Amino acid sequence: MNSAVFTDRRSAGHPSLADLGWRTELESDFGPYAATCVPGRVARVDRGLCDVLVADTSGTRTIRADWSAISDRDPVRNPCTGDWVAVDLDTQNQPVVKALLPRRTAVVRGGVGERSDGQVLAANIDHVVITVSLAAKPDMARIERLLALAWESGGRPVIVMTKADVAYEPERLAEVEAAAPGATVLAVSALTGDGMDVLSAVLAGSSAALIGQSGVGKSTLTNALVGTEVMATGDTRDVDEKGRHTTTTRELISLPGGGVLIDTPGLRSVGLFGGESGLAQTFSDIEELAEDCRFADCAHVSEPGCAVLAAIVGGSLPERRLESYRKLLRENEWIASRTDARRGAERKKVWKQRERASNAARP
Repeated sequence: MNSAVFTDRRSAGHPSLADLGWRTELESDFGPYAATCVPGRVARVDRGLCDVLVADTSGTRTIRADWSAISDRDPVRNPCTGDWVAVDLDTQNQPVVKALLPRRTAVVRGGVGERSDGQVLAANIDHVVITVSLAAKPDMARIERLLALAWESGGRPVIVMTKADVAYEPERLAEVEAAAPGATVLAVSALTGDGMDVLSAVLAGSSAALIGQSGVGKSTLTNALVGTEVMATGDTRDVDEKGRHTTTTRELISLPGGGVLIDTPGLRSVGLFGGESGLAQTFSDIEELAEDCRFADCAHVSEPGCAVLAAIVGGSLPERRLESYRKLLRENEWIASRTDARRGAERKKVWKQRERASNAARP
């Protein structure tokens, strides 16, 4: 297929693949499949099937494709909203996904409960938009957890404090800003439009994933960014201005002027999935303080010359933040050990299968 089809801008209001985030560097990844397939971006995933946006003469169109041929036991390796894929349209039944192109970035959370596998929430994103309501006291530990997830993804975190039209304590915004070094923090109101122009400018032409708890206004924010009601919204409760859960699946939505937004269901639990870079960036203030500790292996508990404890005593670092840091470090260590054990068991199983097959082939 001519690469110009990928890069032509939108026609008659239909987004092109370029509007959806197609980049020239993807062409080399797609090259091995170009003879029989077309590229597309996954807009929604169901069991064994997915909606894929592929190029056509008017920009793009949505097709329903079967991805069961590339299904993997590891859920992280299966298609997710935001993925780029190679699709074979020339089939007797329906289009078939032949390959998943390498991901630039991915928001991956840990499995629920005792599970050690991961779940991809969104792929190939530039910004992770963490939504927090100003109408209630922010859960700082949860925000720090989401920030670690966002930094680890490879995308840039943007904390959007929604419902700025509701009376709130200014300290809430200041507390979040202090706990998010390096991240963009914006206060917006989808109802009045305050701050929406700044948010739109930040996200312009990029791929963004919207994450947060149910009821903080994600769907309302999506509708405001798109300029029309593309997502259902629920009424808010008078007691805390929280909305009701409305989003039930991850869905890719085209933004006016280019770029996409991936709206996700509310996250009840947010488990980390290994990796230390996300924590290091989320708690960069603690990491920087730790460089001045007397001992290189300081645990920041009771050691003499601990710069982190000195900052707590001096009031420049909240003790709550250090406790949150310790908790997430312990969780990351547990996930790493569980993942290593699971992978070891999988390797052992594969070798046993090969040994049985080898024995059966012997005369």
